[in-house]
Amino acid sequence: MAKKKPAVKTLPPRNKVKTGDTWDLSSLFADDEAWDAEFGRWRKRIDGYERFRGQLGKDAKTLAACLKFDLGIERQAERLGTYAFLRTAGDQSDSDCQAMLARFENVATKAGEAASYMRPELMKIPTATMKKFLASKELKPYRLMLQRTLRYKKHTLSNKEEVLLAMQGEMATAAGSAFRQLLDADMKFGNVKNEKGEVVELGHATYAEFLRSEKRSVRKNAFHQYYAQFEGHENTFAATLKGSIQKDVYYARVRGHESARAAALFDDNMPASVYDNLIDSVHENLPSVHHYYDLRRRKMRLKDLHFYDTYTPIVTGFDVRRSWRDAVRLIMKALQPLGAEYCSVLEHGLLDGRWCDRYPNRGKQSGAFSCGSFDGEPYILMNYSPEVLGDVFTLAHEAGHSMHSYYSSKSQPFTYYDYVIFVAEVASTFNEQLLTRYMLERAKDDRERAYLLNREIDAIRGTIIRQTMFAEFERVTHAMAEAGEPLTVASLRGEYKKLLAKYLGPGMVIDEQLSLECMRIPHFYRAFYVYKYATGLSAAIALAQRVLGGGKKELDDYLGFLKGGCSKWPLDLLRDAGVDMESPEPVNTALAQFDRLVTELDGLL
Repeated sequence: MAKKKPAVKTLPPRNKVKTGDTWDLSSLFADDEAWDAEFGRWRKRIDGYERFRGQLGKDAKTLAACLKFDLGIERQAERLGTYAFLRTAGDQSDSDCQAMLARFENVATKAGEAASYMRPELMKIPTATMKKFLASKELKPYRLMLQRTLRYKKHTLSNKEEVLLAMQGEMATAAGSAFRQLLDADMKFGNVKNEKGEVVELGHATYAEFLRSEKRSVRKNAFHQYYAQFEGHENTFAATLKGSIQKDVYYARVRGHESARAAALFDDNMPASVYDNLIDSVHENLPSVHHYYDLRRRKMRLKDLHFYDTYTPIVTGFDVRRSWRDAVRLIMKALQPLGAEYCSVLEHGLLDGRWCDRYPNRGKQSGAFSCGSFDGEPYILMNYSPEVLGDVFTLAHEAGHSMHSYYSSKSQPFTYYDYVIFVAEVASTFNEQLLTRYMLERAKDDRERAYLLNREIDAIRGTIIRQTMFAEFERVTHAMAEAGEPLTVASLRGEYKKLLAKYLGPGMVIDEQLSLECMRIPHFYRAFYVYKYATGLSAAIALAQRVLGGGKKELDDYLGFLKGGCSKWPLDLLRDAGVDMESPEPVNTALAQFDRLVTELDGLL
């Protein structure tokens, strides 16, 4: 008699998922037919740009009318694009959804082309004339937006030169595209046997899983097998990274910026001191990080510690099953310090309001995200697993983004509601801070508390310490390119190895292959971005301490920050909330907390 094969657990198709477990997109459009009707109206409206061409310098009234029209088109586009994107994210194999998104993207490109004359015309308006325009009542709602645009005047070239730069768009992305194709499509890593003896294909996602394995031989084998592939392609990776860095340097020089970093920081009006203070503060606090690695080595009973030993939990066995409602209930208890309105709105959104698409289904986009818009609910995509505590923290994180969108869209006009990345990570990690503190206060015993401490320590290490090391690598390599120093396999790996030695400390065995890590970080192809993760969590830790230790004023300051959108520069929004990111104090506060957590964990284990 043939042996019966074990049943294979498969994901359900989208049409078999319970309606209550999916998001309700009716705040955007009732259905696809309603979307299609609005899409048609939007597409026809785009021709209206022509009536303003060549007229922006005529008078304040005409300029105001053009800006109002442009923002109306943009608002329609956001609503249409958000719906199409979310429909596709729910099932990426649905050809109708793909077609909807493709139609939108095609017309959005045409809208951008139709509006492309606006910025050059604005830049041509004489300074004295523009000053009079800005003082008019017609342009009062758009004054800050115009002032921000006019900052780019000295970095804007002639029409002919701007056209040439625009034509380089596809070439400018060539290095990044080649990197992604090699990394995601062409490289094959083979198979690795996990701790259960199962043979599993090694890839980027499973590599992270292998590093969390409790069995050291599994972690070690996965590490060396993974990086062997990078070693075999190191010259190609060095060439693509060099090309991306040189592109950054080229565009910064062409536009008259002091450096590639200065060009990247210009958008947020961010002084270089914020970037440099972050790196300096982390350097000063590296002894605490090295203490943690030594703690890991001792508590894991290892003779020596390698990088592949730093991701598996020191304490295990605390992933208990939590249903969706259990997770929401836990999060809401943790977020009580944010007040009744915040909690009631969020609880409704996560339960009856159907902001969230909860569980995996066939074809659904992986991971998690929050997608807020001005006219719709602040939707959340999850792939929630009731057995994984990390997913509860992910939900709290994305809920922070969504409530940021909720408050900013309710408090600001469309012009100023959309907050920038620099402040986005504050609202999300703030919620994680409250959840961590709530769970720590209610840990049943020292072992559970140690597990939670370990988790929080690793979160700070991954977000502040590691991202700062990446930020320093970007600063070093761009400075090398600007000084005319060669960017080769040897120089890139050499600089990265110096940083590894500094950040990981003398107690870590740094395998030669680890310097190849600089070849595989996608963020390096969007330079001077990763520092925002580190500053975001630093600000969140400082603000969480302020709100929990304060009263009504401190809470009102924080909620005011959530309501601010982009109505002020990001540094000013955070300053109003009670944290000054131009000072090293917030980063030092976060790293002082890291040190306290490490010291306590060392005492508990």
